[in-house]
Formats: sequence, C-alpha cells, structure tokens
Amino acid sequence: MNRLVVGITGASAPQLGIHLLRSLRALGGVETHLVISRAAHRTIELETGLTPSQVAELADVHHRRGDIAASIASGSFPTIGMVVVPCSMKTLAGIAHGYGDDLLNRAADVTLKERRRLVLVTRETPLSLVHLRNMVAVTEAGATVLPPTPAFYQRPTEIDDLLGHLSGKVLDQFGIAHDLYRRWRGAA
Repeated sequence: MNRLVVGITGASAPQLGIHLLRSLRALGGVETHLVISRAAHRTIELETGLTPSQVAELADVHHRRGDIAASIASGSFPTIGMVVVPCSMKTLAGIAHGYGDDLLNRAADVTLKERRRLVLVTRETPLSLVHLRNMVAVTEAGATVLPPTPAFYQRPTEIDDLLGHLSGKVLDQFGIAHDLYRRWRGAA
C-alpha cells in the first residue's frame, strides 16, 4: 500500500487538509500519516468547528508533532511523499532552510533528502520577498509549491467544488487517480 505523509500547519484554511484527508479515505489505497502543527490546533478550532482530535481521526496514523522518533522521521520508512496543506510561511521557511525543529519539518526534510515528492500548499497573501525567496529555495531543493488557487473553468457552485479541485490537483502530483474535478477538455 502507498503511504502519504500529510502535514497541516497553522495557516488559514485547514479545510484544505481536511478535505484532502477525507478524499484519500474515500478513494482508498493510500495510507495517510498525519502531523498537525501546534498552531494548526488553534486554527482548526477557530475555522472549522472541529477539534484537532476529530481531524486526526481522518488519517490512518496520527503522529505527535514532538515525536522525532516517529516512523516518518526516517528515510528508511517508505512513502510516496508528503504534502503540507495548508503550509504556513513559518513552515515554508523551516523547510527551505532545513530547520527540522519538529516532526512536520523533519518529515519534510526527509522527503527532500530521499528525493521523494514534496508538495507545499502555501497559504498567504500578499507574498513578501522573503516568502518568494523561500519558495524558490524549496523549489530548487525539489519541492513543488502549489498555492490553493481556485479554478473556475469547472464552474463551481459551492465551496466543496473548489476544495475538490484543489485536492485533485494535489493528488495529481502523486499520480493518484481520482474524479474530484472535471478536467479541461478544450473549448466546445
């Protein structure tokens, strides 16, 4: 079975990570390993009406952010990669500079060093030059920066349509088949 590490940070929009976890569960075939940052605990409560424990239950395995001895902290634990969704600018900076001060950043560092797919769904606007330089640094290191930019060619009618599109774009990065959004087939 494929394993995917999912990190949720304290950036606004934890709904992005929650939707992805729910989508992966519905699709099956991918074992999810979740790490929730300290700041994400508060953002989840403020923005979703869920508790961090309820979000953790959406994953197959939930790792405590301080557990540096967790399986995902080692390159010998095989995964198809990692997604951080949403990815705060603090976490982006830590990943860009190899600052593995907690399990989320360590797992991202392991993903890069093992040359596995790392997708960062960065959530901030506007962007400063520091943010942009950190995005360049992670891209040069092999990560993919995937901002949660909505697409309207699919003519979304509700927020779940937009969340589905983003989750689908993330799954595309890992080659995971899905039907979360209508793909562009050209103008009629």
